[in-house]
Amino acid sequence: MARLFRWLLRLTAGSILLGLAGAGLVYFLAAQSLPDYDKEIALPGPTAPVEIVRDHANVPHIFGSFGASDEDVFFGLGYAHAQDRLWQMAVMRRTAQGRLSEIFGPRTVKTDSFLRRLDLYRTARSSVAAQSPESLRALEAYASGVNARLQEVNERALGRGAPEMFLFNMPIAPWQPADSIAIMKLMALQLSSHLQEEILRAQTSIALDNPARLLDILPDAPGTGTATLPEYTELFPGPFPTPDAAPSEGSQYAALMPVAPRGLGGASNAWAAAPNRSAAGGTLLANDPHLGLSAPGIWYLARLELGTGGVIGGTIPGIPAVLTGRSQQMGWGVTSSYLDDQDLFVEKINPDNPQQYLSPTGYKEFESRPSIVQIKGNEPLTLTLRWTDNGPVLPGSLFDLASVTPPGHVISLGWTALSPRDTSMTAALELMRAQTVDQAIIAGENFIAPSQNLTLADAETIALKTVGAMPDRDPRNQSQGRLPNQGWRRENQWQGRLPYAANPEFVSPRGGILGNTNNKLLDRPFPNHVSFEWGDTQRINRWRRLMQTREVHTRDSFIEAQLDTVSYSARSLLPLIGADLWFTGEAAPDGTPARQRQIALSLLAEWNGEMNEHLPEPLIYASWVRALQKRLIEDELGPLADAFTRVDPVFLERVFRDIDGAGVWCDVQQSAPTETCTDMARLALDDALVYISEHYGNALEALRWGDAHQATHDHEVLGEVPLLRYFVNIRQSTSGGDNTLQRGLTSGEEPAPFRNVHAAGYRGVYDFADPDSSVFIIATGQSGHFLSRYYDDMAQFWRRGEYIPMSLDEDLARAAAVGVTRILPR
Repeated sequence: MARLFRWLLRLTAGSILLGLAGAGLVYFLAAQSLPDYDKEIALPGPTAPVEIVRDHANVPHIFGSFGASDEDVFFGLGYAHAQDRLWQMAVMRRTAQGRLSEIFGPRTVKTDSFLRRLDLYRTARSSVAAQSPESLRALEAYASGVNARLQEVNERALGRGAPEMFLFNMPIAPWQPADSIAIMKLMALQLSSHLQEEILRAQTSIALDNPARLLDILPDAPGTGTATLPEYTELFPGPFPTPDAAPSEGSQYAALMPVAPRGLGGASNAWAAAPNRSAAGGTLLANDPHLGLSAPGIWYLARLELGTGGVIGGTIPGIPAVLTGRSQQMGWGVTSSYLDDQDLFVEKINPDNPQQYLSPTGYKEFESRPSIVQIKGNEPLTLTLRWTDNGPVLPGSLFDLASVTPPGHVISLGWTALSPRDTSMTAALELMRAQTVDQAIIAGENFIAPSQNLTLADAETIALKTVGAMPDRDPRNQSQGRLPNQGWRRENQWQGRLPYAANPEFVSPRGGILGNTNNKLLDRPFPNHVSFEWGDTQRINRWRRLMQTREVHTRDSFIEAQLDTVSYSARSLLPLIGADLWFTGEAAPDGTPARQRQIALSLLAEWNGEMNEHLPEPLIYASWVRALQKRLIEDELGPLADAFTRVDPVFLERVFRDIDGAGVWCDVQQSAPTETCTDMARLALDDALVYISEHYGNALEALRWGDAHQATHDHEVLGEVPLLRYFVNIRQSTSGGDNTLQRGLTSGEEPAPFRNVHAAGYRGVYDFADPDSSVFIIATGQSGHFLSRYYDDMAQFWRRGEYIPMSLDEDLARAAAVGVTRILPR
């Protein structure tokens, strides 16, 4: 027995030692790719020495020595991006190319098939020749910087450049200018949402018995309404299959699908103050673009010392431009414009020849070609890519398009980003060199996609200009771009691009303040309307109040607005939905549903609408309105109700104010009694309290919104891998909500409907009375290497609403530098 015990002890000890040795080997291999920021190295590419000074927050300040050109500085940016975010860049490039399945197998075939059908990468390659000579030189220099890092990794055996490379054998081809353009087009895809909106509007039009109710559940932004539109069933009689409201991607890599789910197509805040509204007498600008959260985040902070002066701000790895930031003379911020730059076209197939579709001049051959998707571990998949005059043909399985496709038809996509002469990269590079607002607006004419609102400020002037190609639609367009249209009718087809002058523009407003929260900018008739779908109808009201309650503003007041967590929606809706419930219940013993209802109503009665992570009221409110919307719509919409994952405050207000008869939604069609809106509010509150008790406990006063509203900075590939996910994912309790200025958009989907999945990955506030007092922050950290101290070092600052200095002072950057890389020409 003793001998057996000794053998067991030896085996156990040996297993532990082997496990420790294995873990040590894994750590050693992974650590080899940690960048060395303090070195001197000779590399092919630059024409003169380049210095990359990493300040105390690991923000690279890139300087060319005497005799260096701007191209040498772009080389340095490419090298720095590849040092810190090589895996992220490689994955984004493969996504744009439709080549993920070569690495990840069948789980990404759907994504690859979609990108191949869009032909995004081929249009990116075609667009290289459309760039200005100066921009092309910058793209080539940036690519040389990336490739110099790849060469260094290979020559010095630096752990394949990223730890993920040991788990996935991903050969990395040399970087090319087309790759940067493709990533910008990929961002356009992630920021475009009209495709999904058209599908949902068509599905809802089919599902509703009373078409008059369509404007309730899919309301226009408050303001002048649009002209009456035809029902989808008038355009296409059908029959249509039952829609699959929430199709599953069926993959742990669903995050790699670059089309954001409905409601996650981009959002942002930006505002500016003229000198007469600034306490210090200089212009002010604040910007916080909202995107899906991930680890690492999409943003990367950098400073470039160009011939026109220093620029500093947020870059996206793979793109050689500061997309939001400032120079010494000017600042610029971006917000999603919600420009309607996508249309779906229903194409009629020739019943006698399926290789033809109907055009305004008769039947015409599809343009087509095969494309082979290589799939790791499986046989390759051959796709037949087809195009009409309107755009690429999409399969019915994508976004449940089959549910709105009549028999004998297919659907194609018109989208501005598919231009083979996309000069958006040139516009972004020219914007960095602009010295005044006027110059920046001129540079914006070259933007094609993604369409954005540029908020601008120089020493004296503030402005907002929408950039991006606006499709020129015929005023006779059948659905005004809101529904899939008959592609064979000339009046439904695009006539080109509207003049840049038609893009909204606001320069030096009389009140001295301008801003955008993705709200409706103006009210112009179709086809100059910009959009019928806007990203915000609520936050703008809170922003307006914060701006108007101060005669003058400061950097700190702009920061306060950026971090504001008061929900205008909660303040507006609670008096409506709770009007007949407050203080009307009878006494009830502890532990009963009636008592829980009284406690909840009492808490909400004293609440000011602040979505603070430490309070219980935000969770009670969010659960209540979520349950209420579900009760109101599920009998009318059936399975399609699951597509409405987040609460629409305008819909609830229409119902409870009975606007245009919208109160009819409160009556359950399948039941004999006639339910009132008070009935539905009470039942929904009970639903919410049951949900809370099952997931968070019965002690309502002890609830914390932050426990439910956790920011999910998850690794897009490793985020669901057991054990490893604890090292690569970053989870944080956060304040804010769907309709607060400090926006933390909830997922809306079980099992965690209140998780914060879409927020401000970058925040910046620029004060041109004292430019070096400007501040910025990103949501995670500069590094994409999960063993790096810079992987998540900014996450806690971001969560607490803190910032780091945004200075162009070279001495300050050098004073606390964590490393200086000196690159010499080889």
